[in-house]
Amino acid sequence: MVDAPGTYLAVGPRVGLRHFSLADAEEFTARARESRELHRPWLFPPCTPEAYAAYAGPLIEDPARVGLLVCERADGGGIAGFVNINNIVRGAFRSGALGYGAFAHAAGRGLLTEALGLVLEHAFGPLGLHRLEANIQPGNTASRALVRRAGFRLEGFSPAMLHIDGAWRDHERWAITAPDPD
Repeated sequence: MVDAPGTYLAVGPRVGLRHFSLADAEEFTARARESRELHRPWLFPPCTPEAYAAYAGPLIEDPARVGLLVCERADGGGIAGFVNINNIVRGAFRSGALGYGAFAHAAGRGLLTEALGLVLEHAFGPLGLHRLEANIQPGNTASRALVRRAGFRLEGFSPAMLHIDGAWRDHERWAITAPDPD
C-alpha cells in the first residue's frame, strides 16, 4: 500500500485508516494467523481467504457497518489492526458498536490508541454519530485500557452477553458520546 494523497480516510502521525477491500485478504489473514496467541480467547479474526471474504463483505457493502483497516505509515501502509463500527443506527439514536484488534507485530506500540482517536473523529464528524459502544470481556485488560485512554466510560455489566468461542461470555459495556457542540 502506498501512503498517497486520498488513500486514507484519516491520517495520524503513525497510522492511516482506510476501508477494507477484498484485495486485503492475503495480508489480513496472514496477520491474523500470526496473532492467534495475542487474540485468544477474546478475538477470532478470519484466518483464511474464504473466512475473510465472508467477514469483509458486509463491512464493505452494508451501510450499517464501517470497516477500517489501521495501516502503519512507516511500514509502507502495512496492516497493523482494524476498527469496525457495527450495528449503526441512525435517527434519534445515532449510535454504533465498536469491534477492534491490533495484530501481534503492532501490539503494545500505541498504534491502536492513535487509530481509535481517528475513528472517534470520523464517527462523530462525517458519520454523524452521537454514541459509540464497546463491549469488553472483563478479563481483557488491554482492551479495557484502550477504551479508557480514549475517554470511554464504564456504563454497566451484561452477564452472558455474547456467544464467543463456544460459550456465552460476560461483558462490560463501555461508551463515549460526541462532544457537545457548545
